[in-house]
Amino acid sequence: MERRFNTDNDVSIDQQTGLMWPRNAGLFEFPMTWEEALAEIKAFNASGLYGYHDWKLPNRRELFSLMSHVDINPSLPEGHPFINVFTGYFWTATTCARLPDQAWYVHLGGARVFKGMKHGSYMVWPVRVADNHESRVFPTGQTACFDANGNRMNCQGTGQDGDFQAGIPCPERRFRQDGGGVHDTATGLTWLKNATIDHTPMDWETAFERVAQMNRDRTQGYDDWRIPGIRELESLTDMDCHSPALPADHGFEDVKEFYWSSTPSMYDTAYAWVLYTVDGAVGVGYKPLPEFFLWPVRTTRRQGGKR
Repeated sequence: MERRFNTDNDVSIDQQTGLMWPRNAGLFEFPMTWEEALAEIKAFNASGLYGYHDWKLPNRRELFSLMSHVDINPSLPEGHPFINVFTGYFWTATTCARLPDQAWYVHLGGARVFKGMKHGSYMVWPVRVADNHESRVFPTGQTACFDANGNRMNCQGTGQDGDFQAGIPCPERRFRQDGGGVHDTATGLTWLKNATIDHTPMDWETAFERVAQMNRDRTQGYDDWRIPGIRELESLTDMDCHSPALPADHGFEDVKEFYWSSTPSMYDTAYAWVLYTVDGAVGVGYKPLPEFFLWPVRTTRRQGGKR
């Protein structure tokens, strides 16, 4: 297996994404507010941390790309090269579209993605695109910038997600109608156009049974439907949008507020990962409770990029 991380002294390049991270995830020893985090990274760039002047606060998808859903405390891939990883929340540069006085953070103990007030205090881990590499992470979709009070502002020079809009450009016409499905040309996944295969929530086991029945019935003419993994569900999110947090031209019908993934939680295997579509939060649900919906997916070609 190809080694994922290429480490050289104080920095490590993630070969899957083209992103460079400081090996020391605790460069900032103390938590800080969102605006303090952006300002401190500007100071790092002025001083040329490790010889580079283009560090930034990672956007939500960049930080999520590091997460492992089979490892906890920290939720980083086995054999990772990083040190001083605090197993708590780390800021991203991405604002919550519905509540712009809040920004997204990722929990490095278990990979949860949630939002908090920008005046709250969380840890910071800068990132940059490695020299002679291109980012292989799709952008979050965020194009606007907001201050700590949620007021819209000019993006230029802020260091926010909307300033950089970093990542692989998505196809101009990303979603293509395909009978009763919608094909995502960015990821190669085809989702049911009606995002509610059943109109009532179900427990996790029932979701698997329901997909098995779909395949026996050859729903839409196919027998390879499955429950999406949590990364596949998250790939649908667009951080410029809310209610649902999906791209404006998605083409889906009857999108519900929360969906099961096929990915179990390693913190407690009685739980599985779920996507909350109002804002795009990534959390967990208790498997035995019928509280989440099923949105089946199938793979129609190999994915063209890493999330």
